[in-house]
Amino acid sequence: MTTTTLQTLWNASEAGHVRQRLYDVLRHAIIRLVLAPGQALSEKEIADTFEVSRQPVREAFIRLSEAGLVEVRPQRGTFVVKISPQAVYSARFVREAIEVAVAKSAAEQGLSRRGMEDLLELVERQRRTIDSGDYDRFYVLDEAFHQTLSREAGHESAWRFTEEVKAHFDRVRYISVPDGTPLETLVDQHASIVAAIDDRDPEAAERAVQAHLRELLTSLPRLIDRFPDLFATH
Repeated sequence: MTTTTLQTLWNASEAGHVRQRLYDVLRHAIIRLVLAPGQALSEKEIADTFEVSRQPVREAFIRLSEAGLVEVRPQRGTFVVKISPQAVYSARFVREAIEVAVAKSAAEQGLSRRGMEDLLELVERQRRTIDSGDYDRFYVLDEAFHQTLSREAGHESAWRFTEEVKAHFDRVRYISVPDGTPLETLVDQHASIVAAIDDRDPEAAERAVQAHLRELLTSLPRLIDRFPDLFATH
């Protein structure tokens, strides 16, 4: 299993402008727990790590603060915000509403043959990552599955909106490996979503998406008990 670091995220970033690149990398680092909940952040250290000036780092911190991912405490510094269980529940609620609508639309209208093949290929690629234990790759493919479904259904803007609200939800997903829902179950749920769309069954598609996105609700209380330092208490 590969280890994700700030440097590997920086090298993998595709954003051209340094300000956007910094924001993307730091946001992904927080979501993937490379930067842990409660961790102090240093403008100087991050600027030195990426060989940039402190001004774009400061701007990235402001954007992350506006997104609810970091907190600037006067005279104390900047810290990664701990995970809010309420924010997780809210993000799941919003994400379910959007993704149910997308899946039902796909089932009602049907997807192109290419779109169906792309989804099935992503499901199989996820299956292959399980034996290797490459959890980072598994979740990259997971994101690709949901984004591809939105795009092929003609609702890519819905995915972009979902991305903005689900950061806390995604942080819990990373904590939950390997203590949460078995990865095989998550892949089977993706396969069920594709099957419902292929059958042109909107109700089955709705049930499949709901089952998939509600898995985290069952594991969240257990994760809070096991990793209390990572979660906010208010």
